[in-house]
Amino acid sequence: MKKFNFRKVLDGLTASSPGSGSSSGSNSGGGSGSVHPGGTAGVLREEIQETLTSEYFHICKTVRHGFPYQPTALAFDPVQKTLAIGTRTGAIRILGRPGVDCYCQHESGAAVLQLQFLINEGALVSASSDDTLHLWNLRQKRPAILHSLKFNRERITYCHLPFQSKWLYVGTERGNTHIVNIESFILSGYVIMWNKAIELSTKTHPGPVVHLSDSPRDEGKLLIGYENGTVVFWDLKSKRAELRVYYDEAIHSIDWHHEGKQFMCSHSDGSLTLWNLKSPSRPFQTTIPHGKSQKEGRKSESCKPILKVEYKTCRNSEPFIIFSGGLSYDKACRRPSLTIMHGKAITVLEMDHPIVEFLTLCETPYPNEFQEPYAVVVLLEKDLIVVDLTQSNFPIFENPYPMDIHESPVTCTAYFADCPPDLILVLYSIGVKHKKQGYSNKEWPITGGAWNLGTQTYPEIIITGHADGSIKFWDASAITLQMLYKLKTSKVFEKQKVGEGKQTCEIVEEDPYAIQMIYWCPESRIFCVSGVSAYVIIYKFSRHEITAEIVSLEVRLQYDVEDIITPEPETSPPFPDLSSQLPSSRSLSGSTNTVASEGVAKDSIPCLNVKTRPVRMPPGYQAELVIQLVWVDGEPPQQITSLAVSSAYGIVAFGNCNGLAVVDFIQKTVLLSMGTIDLYRSSDLYQRQPRSPRKNKQFIADNFCMRGLSNFYPDLTKRIRTSYQSLTELNDSPVPLELERCKSPTSDHVNGHCTSPTSQSCSSGKRLSSADVSKVNRWGPGRPPFRKAQSAACMEISLPVTTEESRENSYSRSRSSSISSIDKDSKEAITALYFMESFARKNDSTVSPCLFVGTSLGMVLIIPLNLPSAGEQRFTEPVMVLPSGTFLSLKGAVLTFSCMDRTGGLMQPPYEVWKDPNNIDENEKSWRRKLVMNFPSPSQEIGDHQYTIICSEKQAKVFSLPSQTCLYVHNITETSFILRADVVVMCNSACLACFCANGHIMIMSLPSLRPMLDVNYLPLTDMRIARTFCFTNEGQALYLVSPTEIQRLTYSQEMCDNLQDMLGDLFTPIETPEAQNRGFLKGLFGGSGQTFDREELFGEASAGKASRSLAQHIPGPGGIEGMKGAAGGVMGELTRARIALDERGQRLGELEEKTAGMMTSAEAFSKHAHELMLKYKDKKWYQF
Repeated sequence: MKKFNFRKVLDGLTASSPGSGSSSGSNSGGGSGSVHPGGTAGVLREEIQETLTSEYFHICKTVRHGFPYQPTALAFDPVQKTLAIGTRTGAIRILGRPGVDCYCQHESGAAVLQLQFLINEGALVSASSDDTLHLWNLRQKRPAILHSLKFNRERITYCHLPFQSKWLYVGTERGNTHIVNIESFILSGYVIMWNKAIELSTKTHPGPVVHLSDSPRDEGKLLIGYENGTVVFWDLKSKRAELRVYYDEAIHSIDWHHEGKQFMCSHSDGSLTLWNLKSPSRPFQTTIPHGKSQKEGRKSESCKPILKVEYKTCRNSEPFIIFSGGLSYDKACRRPSLTIMHGKAITVLEMDHPIVEFLTLCETPYPNEFQEPYAVVVLLEKDLIVVDLTQSNFPIFENPYPMDIHESPVTCTAYFADCPPDLILVLYSIGVKHKKQGYSNKEWPITGGAWNLGTQTYPEIIITGHADGSIKFWDASAITLQMLYKLKTSKVFEKQKVGEGKQTCEIVEEDPYAIQMIYWCPESRIFCVSGVSAYVIIYKFSRHEITAEIVSLEVRLQYDVEDIITPEPETSPPFPDLSSQLPSSRSLSGSTNTVASEGVAKDSIPCLNVKTRPVRMPPGYQAELVIQLVWVDGEPPQQITSLAVSSAYGIVAFGNCNGLAVVDFIQKTVLLSMGTIDLYRSSDLYQRQPRSPRKNKQFIADNFCMRGLSNFYPDLTKRIRTSYQSLTELNDSPVPLELERCKSPTSDHVNGHCTSPTSQSCSSGKRLSSADVSKVNRWGPGRPPFRKAQSAACMEISLPVTTEESRENSYSRSRSSSISSIDKDSKEAITALYFMESFARKNDSTVSPCLFVGTSLGMVLIIPLNLPSAGEQRFTEPVMVLPSGTFLSLKGAVLTFSCMDRTGGLMQPPYEVWKDPNNIDENEKSWRRKLVMNFPSPSQEIGDHQYTIICSEKQAKVFSLPSQTCLYVHNITETSFILRADVVVMCNSACLACFCANGHIMIMSLPSLRPMLDVNYLPLTDMRIARTFCFTNEGQALYLVSPTEIQRLTYSQEMCDNLQDMLGDLFTPIETPEAQNRGFLKGLFGGSGQTFDREELFGEASAGKASRSLAQHIPGPGGIEGMKGAAGGVMGELTRARIALDERGQRLGELEEKTAGMMTSAEAFSKHAHELMLKYKDKKWYQF
């Protein structure tokens, strides 16, 4: 445990430039913290023990929640009761009972075409679009590939694995059928060629194989379905076609009757044909379930293709015929449907999304028994539902998995670990009252695997904000996810009628209620959100329903200044006035400088209308106050970029690119509405002159799609769209570069900001006057008044270029070179806010309520709050808010704040203890507020009592207050920038966690800012990741990995070590159910299935070896457990020997059972033969 003494560190420092720190590397951006030489060593005498070391940290993924993105395949193990879903991105999700949810990924990323369980064997076969078969081992908590088989000359179209067989049938696009040994994953020499299967007289190719299945009556017969309508019944022993059937329409799927005498086909004309093996010349029955009935002699009207049909029999009722598609063409507006035919009843279940695949769950795994279906699993493009077949109205089961995260696209997230334990129960009790009704009363049928809580069970809550204005609270404890409570923020606004809401449409193209920011205080239960339509809503929690009017405030927050340009070297040309060059075009955020249709500029109009009538508010979160920014002189309000709430102070603060607003939500008054420039008072070194907004200028929507977003890599060419719409689209297709460039012929924009490295400022620029130049130069030669603001207002997102020519031609500079000039876009956005008991001015002796304000120029302003006493005066006397003129500076836009006391303990902001606002005692005259204040540790010595941690896009600094001495500065990155930074607690110690745009996750100790971890984890490939990435306490983090899935990860070594115990088991030992006794006569005359030996037929001895060029065997890693067993020396050998003995004993048991069965049959045959002999013993030859 290393101790750090500030005095010794400061005394040992050599002289260096103020604020300097070790620069980061080109890739990771990691550097070492350094002490500011201006520190007062005599002030800090106490030692701070930093207990965290690098051994405490390690990055690994934990679990993935949500619906599998872009699903393609579905499989079910009827014995283990587990479900597998394959996706277009090569992912596989395996689901069992609640808590059993496993994600695995093909390294190639190829789409999954088909999945096949080895029933009750703990293995899974996947066929991918790169024509590769994979065998997955599910007998470990993290599935791994055991074998792979890559087909080189043929494309895989269909696979079939018979129950209790080790030979996999593989159909190809050429119409051939190959056979693979599952144990060795080697191709058999036995091949069914397409030209051998069809008749010699056939002149056309039958097409790809679309179906393979063995006969339930005889395992030695294989049914092969070809796309053109040909079906071949192949005898595997004699290697010839026993029969063939032909139909005019293409085949999509086939399913057997359990007796093996009939099979049903679905066709492209919406018809179902039932075939009998005894009369293959024509269908036994042909129906078009959804076709219109025609007159006699005419063919029924064709319908849409039936993509899949399943034919399942019941012992005590009519069979079920279940199929997808087949609707009539004249019903184009009908939604995708699943049709269930049971006897004469036909039920059509309409779905919300297209059907990808469905499976019928049956009681038995044996195909030659009555199937007894009890449920249907329907995989939709964006949902997973299970239909109960045991009830006549076919209700659906309540899904225990969080498959509805994307019900409305996720726009922001928040993560809270180790929150108050009673919150989960409270939110669940409120949310359960609003759950949907009408679900099946039976339990969820997918119950495979096993799961326990594990050792780490502290409460965790995830909050997601959505595009429709809804907020969802999730219980994320013990790596599970369950929805607790849903809040609809749109209910506070009036519904927009058709033709109205033009002012909203000019702010955002769609989703006017979309959530942008979330602020939640779990202790006080104060909840606050900001929306894309420039509004803030404050909620209070109550257990009681009320009916009340919603209080609303309107705030004017529009401010502009004269743009100035710093003098540049003579090589830099002056900036021309771009107002005549830029066309009036809409920026990516949808904002534009518009004028009302009547010709009058809009002014003092909010984007949305708050309900004015009394509103019924159910128990839960109830709207306390709505704050809306309004139009100013024809310009729409800018979207909010920062938000903070203090329940102890009763104040909410928010800001955008124009300025800062502070509102008292107790007295419902606006305390401060001020432009960013005015916050500096006389300390603004820019010397910018305020003026009214320009009337006919090109409006630039400074919409920060993500907080603190800054210039990505400076030497870049390929842009990435960062508009709000990219966060809400469920399609990950990239935006073409040509489409982005055509938005404006002279400049490119990201969220309305200039992004082109060769274009001039988005606003009109002009030279400084000589007086202005003298004001700038008074700070010394080579010292600019402020650092250049290379934040979200001017950013370049691209891939690195290697040529020096493009570096020289690019006007955009990196942050290190940007210090030489003032940013061309003079707008300074508020990017971070923080309430804390702190020292507002230098050398203050006592703490007071303060608001820390961080801007996109890297400036930090401390605004003191003069609050009345906590009693009744707080409800009547005004709150005074006035900028103090105190400011600190960093490089890059400010992202986050935090405070520590002099002992190194993290200070939490003060809060008000929650009390139900609608449950006040009648005898109580006033509202008594109970506040919890966190003050710095008292000390008798005169000196600094508090450390403030500030992190920007480029660096982190630790200041000592009230002296405002910079103790530590750490330059985190020079070539990239920080997307997300949070001060978190792990192992009872504070640390700074950062996620960088180049994909690095970095952890630094506090207060010394020593690097603890620097891992290249995730390159920024989509703005969704940047928008939703967040850290929390106890080493947890999450982000939205796809439009439908949340990925959780940990940076704690302890949790990585315990992760295996927390994950569920995918496989549990279960005895395979016994097959029904077929009886002697059925066994004797029912077919030759029991005597069929696939090993003898497909083995190398009889079938020979397959061509090496046809497929390539690729051994897999086998998983961690397999590798440990192989590398375990004697233990590994003992394990293998034990497994071999178990398998041998199992085979001997099966052999004994078969021998007993054969002896019973032999005895019965001998008895019958003896009786027959006695019957005809005394008869003469002529008596026969």
